[in-house]
Amino acid sequence: MFKLIRRAITFILTLAIAIPGYAIVVTWNAAHHPTIRSGDVIVVPGAAQLNGTPGEVLLARLQEAKRIYQLGLAPLIITVGSGAPGDRTTEAASGAYWLRTHGIKRSAIISIPTGRDTRTQTAAYVSEMKKRKISDVIIATDPYHCQRTITMAEDLGAIASCSPVKDGPNSLENSRLRYLVREAGAYLAYITLGRRGINVSDHLVNGGL
Repeated sequence: MFKLIRRAITFILTLAIAIPGYAIVVTWNAAHHPTIRSGDVIVVPGAAQLNGTPGEVLLARLQEAKRIYQLGLAPLIITVGSGAPGDRTTEAASGAYWLRTHGIKRSAIISIPTGRDTRTQTAAYVSEMKKRKISDVIIATDPYHCQRTITMAEDLGAIASCSPVKDGPNSLENSRLRYLVREAGAYLAYITLGRRGINVSDHLVNGGL
Protein backbone atom coordinates (compact mmCIF):
# COMPACT_ATOMS: atom_id res chain seq x y z
CA MET A 1 0.00 0.00 0.00
CA PHE A 2 2.81 2.42 0.89
CA LYS A 3 4.44 1.83 -2.52
CA LEU A 4 1.17 2.55 -4.29
CA ILE A 5 0.71 5.79 -2.38
CA ARG A 6 4.28 6.81 -3.12
CA ARG A 7 3.82 6.06 -6.82
CA ALA A 8 0.59 8.04 -6.90
CA ILE A 9 2.27 11.01 -5.24
CA THR A 10 5.21 10.78 -7.64
CA PHE A 11 2.82 10.66 -10.61
CA ILE A 12 0.87 13.67 -9.37
CA LEU A 13 4.04 15.68 -8.76
CA THR A 14 5.34 14.76 -12.22
CA LEU A 15 2.13 16.00 -13.81
CA ALA A 16 2.25 19.16 -11.71
CA ILE A 17 5.66 19.92 -13.19
CA ALA A 18 5.25 18.52 -16.70
CA ILE A 19 1.95 20.17 -17.67
CA PRO A 20 2.90 23.77 -16.76
CA GLY A 21 6.32 23.08 -18.28
CA TYR A 22 4.66 22.05 -21.55
CA ALA A 23 2.60 25.26 -21.58
CA ILE A 24 5.70 27.38 -21.04
CA VAL A 25 7.64 25.58 -23.80
CA VAL A 26 4.94 25.91 -26.48
CA THR A 27 4.28 29.55 -25.54
CA TRP A 28 8.00 30.35 -25.71
CA ASN A 29 8.42 28.47 -28.99
CA ALA A 30 5.54 30.26 -30.72
CA ALA A 31 7.02 33.60 -29.68
CA HIS A 32 10.57 32.85 -30.80
CA HIS A 33 9.83 30.81 -33.94
CA PRO A 34 6.73 32.28 -35.59
CA THR A 35 5.53 30.94 -38.92
CA ILE A 36 4.24 33.88 -40.94
CA ARG A 37 2.55 33.30 -44.28
CA SER A 38 0.10 35.06 -46.56
CA GLY A 39 -3.50 35.07 -45.40
CA ASP A 40 -6.97 36.41 -46.09
CA VAL A 41 -6.98 38.89 -43.24
CA ILE A 42 -4.82 40.40 -40.51
CA VAL A 43 -6.36 40.66 -37.05
CA VAL A 44 -5.35 43.14 -34.35
CA PRO A 45 -6.57 41.95 -30.92
CA GLY A 46 -7.74 44.81 -28.76
CA ALA A 47 -5.79 46.32 -25.88
CA ALA A 48 -6.05 49.48 -23.81
CA GLN A 49 -6.84 52.82 -25.45
CA LEU A 50 -7.44 56.26 -23.97
CA ASN A 51 -10.00 58.55 -25.54
CA GLY A 52 -9.35 57.11 -28.99
CA THR A 53 -5.56 57.01 -28.67
CA PRO A 54 -4.09 53.50 -28.67
CA GLY A 55 -2.03 52.58 -25.64
CA GLU A 56 1.51 51.29 -26.10
CA VAL A 57 0.46 47.64 -26.39
CA LEU A 58 -2.26 48.30 -28.94
CA LEU A 59 -0.05 50.70 -30.88
CA ALA A 60 2.65 48.06 -31.31
CA ARG A 61 0.05 45.60 -32.64
CA LEU A 62 -1.32 48.18 -35.08
CA GLN A 63 2.17 49.01 -36.34
CA GLU A 64 2.84 45.32 -36.96
CA ALA A 65 -0.47 44.93 -38.78
CA LYS A 66 0.33 47.93 -40.95
CA ARG A 67 3.80 46.56 -41.71
CA ILE A 68 2.63 43.15 -42.91
CA TYR A 69 -0.35 44.66 -44.76
CA GLN A 70 2.03 46.88 -46.71
CA LEU A 71 4.16 43.82 -47.46
CA GLY A 72 1.08 42.38 -49.18
CA LEU A 73 0.56 39.46 -46.81
CA ALA A 74 -3.22 40.06 -46.61
CA PRO A 75 -5.72 42.48 -48.19
CA LEU A 76 -7.80 43.23 -45.08
CA ILE A 77 -7.22 44.23 -41.46
CA ILE A 78 -9.72 43.53 -38.67
CA THR A 79 -9.50 45.52 -35.45
CA VAL A 80 -11.44 43.99 -32.58
CA GLY A 81 -12.28 44.95 -29.01
CA SER A 82 -14.96 46.75 -27.03
CA GLY A 83 -14.60 49.64 -24.60
CA ALA A 84 -14.55 49.88 -20.83
CA PRO A 85 -17.57 51.33 -19.02
CA GLY A 86 -17.50 55.09 -19.52
CA ASP A 87 -15.22 55.01 -22.57
CA ARG A 88 -16.31 57.26 -25.43
CA THR A 89 -14.94 54.82 -28.01
CA THR A 90 -13.78 51.22 -28.35
CA GLU A 91 -10.48 49.45 -28.82
CA ALA A 92 -11.61 48.40 -32.29
CA ALA A 93 -12.61 51.93 -33.32
CA SER A 94 -9.41 53.40 -31.88
CA GLY A 95 -7.36 50.90 -33.87
CA ALA A 96 -9.31 51.46 -37.07
CA TYR A 97 -8.91 55.23 -36.79
CA TRP A 98 -5.17 54.90 -36.25
CA LEU A 99 -4.84 52.70 -39.33
CA ARG A 100 -6.89 55.10 -41.48
CA THR A 101 -4.74 58.03 -40.43
CA HIS A 102 -1.53 56.11 -41.07
CA GLY A 103 -1.96 55.17 -44.69
CA ILE A 104 -4.39 52.23 -44.71
CA LYS A 105 -7.42 52.78 -46.92
CA ARG A 106 -10.82 52.69 -45.25
CA SER A 107 -12.08 49.87 -47.47
CA ALA A 108 -9.30 47.58 -46.19
CA ILE A 109 -10.32 47.95 -42.52
CA ILE A 110 -13.07 46.12 -40.63
CA SER A 111 -13.85 47.24 -37.08
CA ILE A 112 -15.58 44.84 -34.65
CA PRO A 113 -16.30 46.56 -31.31
CA THR A 114 -16.72 43.32 -29.38
CA GLY A 115 -14.89 41.66 -26.51
CA ARG A 116 -12.55 42.61 -23.70
CA ASP A 117 -10.79 39.25 -23.53
CA THR A 118 -9.03 37.10 -26.11
CA ARG A 119 -11.63 34.37 -26.33
CA THR A 120 -14.57 36.72 -26.92
CA GLN A 121 -12.62 38.74 -29.47
CA THR A 122 -11.56 35.59 -31.28
CA ALA A 123 -15.13 34.35 -31.54
CA ALA A 124 -16.19 37.75 -32.91
CA TYR A 125 -13.62 38.00 -35.68
CA VAL A 126 -13.84 34.33 -36.70
CA SER A 127 -17.61 34.76 -37.03
CA GLU A 128 -17.02 37.76 -39.32
CA MET A 129 -14.51 35.75 -41.36
CA LYS A 130 -17.03 32.95 -41.85
CA LYS A 131 -19.62 35.45 -43.07
CA ARG A 132 -17.10 36.62 -45.65
CA LYS A 133 -16.15 33.02 -46.50
CA ILE A 134 -12.50 33.50 -45.63
CA SER A 135 -10.49 31.31 -43.28
CA ASP A 136 -6.79 32.23 -43.15
CA VAL A 137 -5.87 34.78 -40.49
CA ILE A 138 -2.59 36.41 -39.47
CA ILE A 139 -2.76 37.64 -35.88
CA ALA A 140 -0.65 40.72 -35.11
CA THR A 141 -0.04 40.53 -31.39
CA ASP A 142 2.53 40.17 -28.61
CA PRO A 143 5.02 37.30 -29.05
CA TYR A 144 3.95 35.44 -25.91
CA HIS A 145 0.30 35.94 -26.84
CA CYS A 146 0.77 34.10 -30.15
CA GLN A 147 0.30 30.49 -29.03
CA ARG A 148 -2.98 31.14 -27.27
CA THR A 149 -4.47 33.29 -30.02
CA ILE A 150 -3.55 30.74 -32.69
CA THR A 151 -5.02 27.88 -30.66
CA MET A 152 -8.29 29.71 -30.02
CA ALA A 153 -8.69 30.71 -33.68
CA GLU A 154 -7.97 27.20 -34.94
CA ASP A 155 -10.40 25.69 -32.42
CA LEU A 156 -13.10 27.81 -34.08
CA GLY A 157 -12.19 26.62 -37.57
CA ALA A 158 -9.77 29.27 -38.78
CA ILE A 159 -6.31 28.68 -40.22
CA ALA A 160 -4.09 30.86 -38.06
CA SER A 161 -0.55 32.18 -37.92
CA CYS A 162 0.97 34.95 -35.83
CA SER A 163 3.11 37.95 -36.65
CA PRO A 164 4.59 39.09 -33.31
CA VAL A 165 5.19 42.76 -32.59
CA LYS A 166 8.75 44.02 -32.92
CA ASP A 167 8.43 46.99 -30.55
CA GLY A 168 6.47 48.08 -27.52
CA PRO A 169 6.31 46.93 -23.90
CA ASN A 170 5.36 43.36 -24.81
CA SER A 171 7.97 42.76 -27.52
CA LEU A 172 10.50 40.00 -26.87
CA GLU A 173 13.13 42.59 -26.06
CA ASN A 174 10.97 44.23 -23.41
CA SER A 175 8.93 41.32 -22.08
CA ARG A 176 9.75 39.97 -18.66
CA LEU A 177 9.58 36.38 -17.47
CA ARG A 178 6.35 37.24 -15.70
CA TYR A 179 4.58 37.81 -19.02
CA LEU A 180 5.74 34.44 -20.37
CA VAL A 181 4.53 32.70 -17.21
CA ARG A 182 1.23 34.59 -17.30
CA GLU A 183 0.58 33.72 -20.94
CA ALA A 184 1.58 30.09 -20.41
CA GLY A 185 -0.88 29.98 -17.50
CA ALA A 186 -3.62 31.55 -19.61
CA TYR A 187 -2.94 29.06 -22.41
CA LEU A 188 -3.10 26.18 -19.93
CA ALA A 189 -6.35 27.53 -18.47
CA TYR A 190 -7.82 27.71 -21.96
CA ILE A 191 -6.90 24.17 -23.08
CA THR A 192 -8.03 22.65 -19.78
CA LEU A 193 -11.07 24.81 -18.93
CA GLY A 194 -11.86 27.08 -21.85
CA ARG A 195 -12.38 24.24 -24.27
CA ARG A 196 -14.98 22.90 -21.83
CA GLY A 197 -16.92 26.14 -21.84
CA ILE A 198 -15.42 27.67 -18.69
CA ASN A 199 -14.17 31.10 -19.69
CA VAL A 200 -11.34 32.52 -17.59
CA SER A 201 -11.06 36.18 -18.62
CA ASP A 202 -7.57 37.45 -19.39
CA HIS A 203 -8.49 41.13 -19.50
CA LEU A 204 -5.92 43.48 -18.00
CA VAL A 205 -6.99 47.00 -17.07
CA ASN A 206 -3.72 48.65 -18.08
CA GLY A 207 -2.28 46.19 -20.53
CA GLY A 208 -2.99 43.82 -23.34
CA LEU A 209 -4.89 40.59 -23.53
